[in-house]
Amino acid sequence: MRLNKYIAQAGVCSRRKADELTAAGNVKINGAVTREFGYDVKDSDVVEVNGRRINAVHKQVYLALNKPCGFITSAGDERGRPTVMELVGDVPERIFPVGRLDYNTSGLLIMTNDGSLSQRLSHPKHGVYKTYRAKVAGVLSDERAAKLRKGVDIGGFVTSPAIVHVIKQAERTTLVEIKIREGKNRQVRKMFSAVGNKVVDLERVAIGEIYLGHLKEGHYRKLTKQEVDYLKEL
Repeated sequence: MRLNKYIAQAGVCSRRKADELTAAGNVKINGAVTREFGYDVKDSDVVEVNGRRINAVHKQVYLALNKPCGFITSAGDERGRPTVMELVGDVPERIFPVGRLDYNTSGLLIMTNDGSLSQRLSHPKHGVYKTYRAKVAGVLSDERAAKLRKGVDIGGFVTSPAIVHVIKQAERTTLVEIKIREGKNRQVRKMFSAVGNKVVDLERVAIGEIYLGHLKEGHYRKLTKQEVDYLKEL
């Protein structure tokens, strides 16, 4: 198995990041540093990354997690905040989140130990729609919705056209479904702020054709074979 794939399947990082670690001299084969990207790992080889021995994962795990607000999508936090890893502590395999969800955003987060799939889903060129349900302050007028559909400047970056549907207009708030292809930091919040509506509550309800459904906050489920096959074909 090619070295970067071996590292990715061990759940360390993506293949691209594995190549970067190899180039930096952070990978050892049988005790010796290697910078050979195309090295073919044999069953008898001992592979170390950053001083830790790893093993390629043969059982790949694909989960859908309903992340609550107040959790960060990271393996650890220097500020001691709860992380999503605490919600999957009973999973024996070493898994990691695909992409990120803001600390104050809840909803669908895919977790896996498939580094190749993670890299594919995270790459902008694939343009997978992420669907959010946002409660925003005030009225989202037709004019403001049109701006979101066209793309708005969120501070040095103009977003791609979004799909926007007003679900319910109340006296002081509006419930909106918005679909975007990018995943910039706090992007949905910044988009609504750019047109004059502050986000009160935000939940991601779908990634492509993978839906959150009725999964309870803090709980996870295994993706079906059909869902995994769908993600691999993106």
